[in-house]
Amino acid sequence: MSIRIIGYTTARILSQLRHDRRSMGLLIGAPVLMLTLLYFMFEDNDTLLDQVLLIMMGIFPFLLMFLITSIAMLRERTSGTLERLFTTPVGKLDLLFSYGIAFGVAATVQASVASAVAYWLLGLDTAGSGWYVVMIAVGNALLGVGLGLLCSAFAQTEFQAVQFLPVVVLPQILLCGLFVPRAAMAGWLEGLSTALPLSHGVEALQEVGAHEDPTGVMWRGFLIIIGAVVLALLLAASTLRRRTA
Repeated sequence: MSIRIIGYTTARILSQLRHDRRSMGLLIGAPVLMLTLLYFMFEDNDTLLDQVLLIMMGIFPFLLMFLITSIAMLRERTSGTLERLFTTPVGKLDLLFSYGIAFGVAATVQASVASAVAYWLLGLDTAGSGWYVVMIAVGNALLGVGLGLLCSAFAQTEFQAVQFLPVVVLPQILLCGLFVPRAAMAGWLEGLSTALPLSHGVEALQEVGAHEDPTGVMWRGFLIIIGAVVLALLLAASTLRRRTA
């Protein structure tokens, strides 16, 4: 990998994102809208409201980044952009890590705006610092980026890319502890939940909600998420095709 090439490619992707107002509106506006709807759904139960808002702070970035990244990379292939890029010194890891950095910047903006709205307007209350919530939310968003890049390699159309959503994303949302505490699940379901990285991101957020100082469980969950991101990017590099036939 080349730092110079990654920097140049990251700048190109950020420029594309900046000019794609619809995608940026979705990235920043959708989580705020969903969090606001949840507020009015649970406003009569402050304890439950805090729990749900906190968990969704990690789920929304993961979901949106997976969807947008998988489609964006597929467009790069179908338009022939990747084929042209690979005639230059740009390598697969250069490209994929550039996507990770660029969407990481977008995820930081997204998580910061959503956290500001959640804490200042919707009354989210956590024992720990909101900065840890932002950090973990960005990690979850990067997980969505990594898995989106990986899944895009196996899709030939945008419709096929979206079809990976119920296969890759929904099981993680269902088993992350949002609907049923992981400890209350059947043994095999709890084991499957432990194997899914989003569960650890949600657990890290719950630790921030319950403890004033960062805990070992929180750091472990965050590091698992980052490890899963790196693994997904490496696997995506090994499966990435120049274009879709």
